Amino acid sequence: MKRFFIHIIAIVALAASLTSCDYNSMVEAEEGVNAQWAKVENQYQRRADLIPNLVNTVKGYAAHESSTLEAVVEARSKATQMTVDAENLDAESLQKFQEAQGELSQALGRLLSITENYPDLKANENFRDLQAQLEGTENRISTERGRYSEMVASYNAMIRKFPGIITAKIFGFDAKPQFAAEAGSEKAPVVEF
Repeated sequence: MKRFFIHIIAIVALAASLTSCDYNSMVEAEEGVNAQWAKVENQYQRRADLIPNLVNTVKGYAAHESSTLEAVVEARSKATQMTVDAENLDAESLQKFQEAQGELSQALGRLLSITENYPDLKANENFRDLQAQLEGTENRISTERGRYSEMVASYNAMIRKFPGIITAKIFGFDAKPQFAAEAGSEKAPVVEF
């Protein structure tokens, strides 16, 4: 009987030693993923903050393009209302977030394309500055999404490897979702002159 308890204590000690080291690493990795998600959201918010200025600048030149302007404002509203809590980030909520951001990107694309019809607008210094800021923000969004994906890949690998999988199961560490390409993005857009 005494020998049985010694085996049990040894097994518990072994399990504790295998899991205790990974637990802190998993907490740090999960917090890293959450922090990176906040950076992604921050860049999307920066884009959303630039849009009203861009719309107002275009509005002065292209008053009869009101449907396009309204579509941008509506898409911005949807995108800013859609929030995802990093702690509860799952594939479904990430997909909904991406869809809202995709609608906003499409609306912005239409807005920027109508500016081709207004040479005075294209020459306007405020418009050029806003357009440059928006392009920079799109680059920042892409960079932060890439960093998020790297953090998620590292975290997901950590919780799937042995002995980390034991710790992950015991303490409820779940895999985080990755960004996925938007539907139809595998096809190159057709450019006509």
